[in-house]
Amino acid sequence: MKTFNCPNCQNPIFFENTQCEKCFTHVSYNPMTESFEANEQLQPNDLCKNQSLNICNWSVAGSHQENFCLACSLNREVPNPKDLNGFDKWENLEPAKHRLIYQLLKLKLPIFSKLEKENGIAFDFLSENNKQKAVTGHANGVITILLSEADSVHREVLRKQMNEPYRTLLGHFRHEVGHYYWDLLFDENNIDKCRAIFGDERINYGEALQNHYKNGAPTKWNENYISEYASSHPWEDWAESWAHYLHLMDTLETANAFGVSFKLKKYPLKNLTKAICPNPYETTSFKTIFDSSVALTCMANSLNRAMGLSDIYPFVIPKAVYKKLNFIHNVLSNYSSIS
Repeated sequence: MKTFNCPNCQNPIFFENTQCEKCFTHVSYNPMTESFEANEQLQPNDLCKNQSLNICNWSVAGSHQENFCLACSLNREVPNPKDLNGFDKWENLEPAKHRLIYQLLKLKLPIFSKLEKENGIAFDFLSENNKQKAVTGHANGVITILLSEADSVHREVLRKQMNEPYRTLLGHFRHEVGHYYWDLLFDENNIDKCRAIFGDERINYGEALQNHYKNGAPTKWNENYISEYASSHPWEDWAESWAHYLHLMDTLETANAFGVSFKLKKYPLKNLTKAICPNPYETTSFKTIFDSSVALTCMANSLNRAMGLSDIYPFVIPKAVYKKLNFIHNVLSNYSSIS
């Protein structure tokens, strides 16, 4: 993610800030200009209604609703503020969802509410105790995230139970929205190219998942997939690969914004990237993006290990997955050029 500045004193501001830490100016993020604006310069109805609940810091710029910002306008079902336990978890979910919307805008993808258009998108943040027995997932444009995922301890328990190297709220959002955009990006005119990369999605989805949970991933799955779960069905392979593409793009934009460079003389990574991390949204070559990302994640992993922490990116990208990521990059590049 790019860096931001206070509109009053130019002090650095982070994406989740509601106030400048130096001059104490109250600020709101404008998703259309990718900048923060001073609240005192805005009208009260320019601020997202959810700012009053301290779960949003955006203005309503670019939204089709008068009271909610673009990100919050996509919510369909959220906890009642009187439900303190559920509300606390919702507070953790919204920053991740806002980061997702920021990136979808950067990729120039269509974003509109299912409450306004049938093929739009909606978010339901639900308790596991609800009558519908909800699970985290996607169906017909509705992305459901269980509130329990916002509990870091619970999420870590699930990560270990499912033998996952990585499980985060932002990762959930990126994965599930990948399912949504599959339906928007592909039709009978271009689906064959996608099937050639990810496989035929017409195989029975329910049976494929049942087989995966019963028998596990195929032998040497890591030579063809980014994760074990990706091997379960072409839709999941796409969603997992899509999420990793978004991981790659966001971390690289962040490194570019901070001027991270790799002036290496002897270390092998010197052959992977140029002096400075490129802005991935202004780079057409996926190889340049990917090579720079490899160098960046190697550095980040090493920094984490220096603090005794787990790798920030515990994945190795085989050639088959590189091909899938490159395909996604080309699909999005072609889409943004004609949209």
